[in-house]
Amino acid sequence: MLTSDINKNELFLGIDGGGTKCKAIVVNRDNAILGTGISGPGNPLHGFEQAANSIEESAKLALADAGLQHIALHEIPAGVGLAGVNLPVLYKQMNEWLHPFKEMYLATDLLIACLGAHQGEYGAVMITGTGSCGFAHVDDDVFMLGGHGFPHGDKGSGAWTGFQAAKQVLLSLDQLIPATALTPKLLAHLKVNNAVEMVEVIAGKPAAFFAEFARDVYEAARAGDDIARAIVQEGAGYISQLARKLLTKNPPRISLIGGLTPVITPWLDADVQETLSAPLSPPEMGSVIYARQQQAKQSKIS
Repeated sequence: MLTSDINKNELFLGIDGGGTKCKAIVVNRDNAILGTGISGPGNPLHGFEQAANSIEESAKLALADAGLQHIALHEIPAGVGLAGVNLPVLYKQMNEWLHPFKEMYLATDLLIACLGAHQGEYGAVMITGTGSCGFAHVDDDVFMLGGHGFPHGDKGSGAWTGFQAAKQVLLSLDQLIPATALTPKLLAHLKVNNAVEMVEVIAGKPAAFFAEFARDVYEAARAGDDIARAIVQEGAGYISQLARKLLTKNPPRISLIGGLTPVITPWLDADVQETLSAPLSPPEMGSVIYARQQQAKQSKIS
C-alpha cells in the first residue's frame, strides 16, 4: 500500500514506555504495523520531562519509519502505556500533560502488557525487564503484585540483578567473600580497575544503568559461578512466587514478558514453566487494543 493511499483517520499509535526505552508503533485499521520507533526511557518516575520527550520522539520515529512524516501527531489518537503510572500522582501528572496527540488513552504498562499478551482477553502477566511485577486482569478485576520500583523493589528484574551483582563484586574486591567471575565482567563493562573507581561510576545511577549488565550475571550463572547462580536463583524464585499468586485468580492464560524472559525462564520452578503461554502480541499492540476499547466505550455513551 502506498503511503499516499493511507487514510490518516484510520491510523492509531500504540506506545509502551518503560525504564530503559519507549517503543511506539503506528497501525492501520486492521492493526497491521506500518512503522516502529524506539527512543529513550518513558517511565515518569525517573523524570516527567524525559518521559514526555521519549513518548513524542518514539511516535515521530514510528511515523517516519512508516513513511508518514507528512501526518502530524495531533491527527492521530494514541494508546499510551507507561511504567510508573500505577502511582496515582504520576498517573495524574501524565494524564494532565498537554500531549501532542489527537487523543491520548493512558494506561499502566501492566494493563497494556496483559491486553497485548492475551489479544485483549483476560489473563495474567509477569514482567521481567528493567523492573518487575505481576498483574492479572480477570472478570474486569485487576490485581497487581510488586512494581514498587528500583532500588526498593523490582526483585528479579534486570535492574535488581545488576545491582545485586555490583554489591557482590564490591564485597569480593574487599576480599570479604570468595572470588567471583562477575568481578572481571563488571570491571570490564564499567571500564574500571578497582573498587574505588567502580563506586565512582555506579553511585546514584538509575535502574536502566544496572539493568545493562544483568545478562552478564546470567552468563556467569550458566557457567557455574556460585555467586551469580545465587543471585539468579533468588530472582527467579521471586518471579515463580508471583506466578503462583497470580494463578490463584484463575486467569485463562499467563505469560512472561520483558527483556529478561529468554534468560530467566529456564531458572523458574518447573511447575511455573509448565503454566506459561507465549504472549500473542507485544505491549505496544496492547496500547492500541486498550485505546480502541476506550473509544468504543465512549461511542456507546455518546
